[in-house]
Amino acid sequence: MNPKPTSGYGLRLPADYHTHTALCKHATGAPAEFRQAAATAGLAAICFTDHCPEPSGYDARHRMSLAQYPDYLDLVQPLQDGEAPVVLLGLEADFFPGTEPFLREWLPRQPLDLVLGSVHYIRDWGFDNPDYLKMWESVDVKGVWREYFSLVSAAVDLRLFDIIAHFDLPKKFGHRLRDNVMTEMVQPVLDRIAGAGMALEINTSGWRRDVAEAYPSPLILSLACERNIPITFGSDAHVPGEVGHEFAKAVRLAREVGYSESLQYRKRQPSRSPLPRD
Repeated sequence: MNPKPTSGYGLRLPADYHTHTALCKHATGAPAEFRQAAATAGLAAICFTDHCPEPSGYDARHRMSLAQYPDYLDLVQPLQDGEAPVVLLGLEADFFPGTEPFLREWLPRQPLDLVLGSVHYIRDWGFDNPDYLKMWESVDVKGVWREYFSLVSAAVDLRLFDIIAHFDLPKKFGHRLRDNVMTEMVQPVLDRIAGAGMALEINTSGWRRDVAEAYPSPLILSLACERNIPITFGSDAHVPGEVGHEFAKAVRLAREVGYSESLQYRKRQPSRSPLPRD
């Protein structure tokens, strides 16, 4: 049975604004397969957001090279034919100190519909990478969170990104803070996001991880709602079968904390769309 049109681009569920291609070197499946998965799931649109190239060689194992960027355009742009679901072109711009000059000069010149901002490294430690999981045994967890949020704040202050992705990513392997500690630590970062006019992604990949919770947590999402920070949805799909993962559950979560609409993007210009109802 086809889903009944209710919102967004005319389909039942919001757009999936966080998906990857094989050019990131840790995803599989052709973009056309991702698009078909979005159609099957009844999504409003799908945006490909592979990891942004970085000429310094930062984390080269998990991103396309700058020379491969034209290949990325060649993969995605032929699918932008106007048929449903709409296919959008984006990037996940991983922030780390030192990448600012390249991003400031290169990113605004690209023909993108949206840019996700994210943090995956604290210094040379890929804290969300299972290969470096043992590092968590020798660090101060609260200190890691504090340093992570400092990096996210620096990313926000660049004003180069549209959406902050998987906001509380350090919890991936279960390293959480008490609610009162998290509230105190996270509020200044959320204030920065609100001041920058950026959105926050509800990333459903956490429901596929040991943490068994979306990014961000309900607590953080409620604090974001209090600040009128808009939201988008992303599956962080690395295979076609993950596209739109648990989006109905994510919409219910958004409604539970007080949201009634989400953002959709075209050419980096946001517009508001009501959240679908069950």
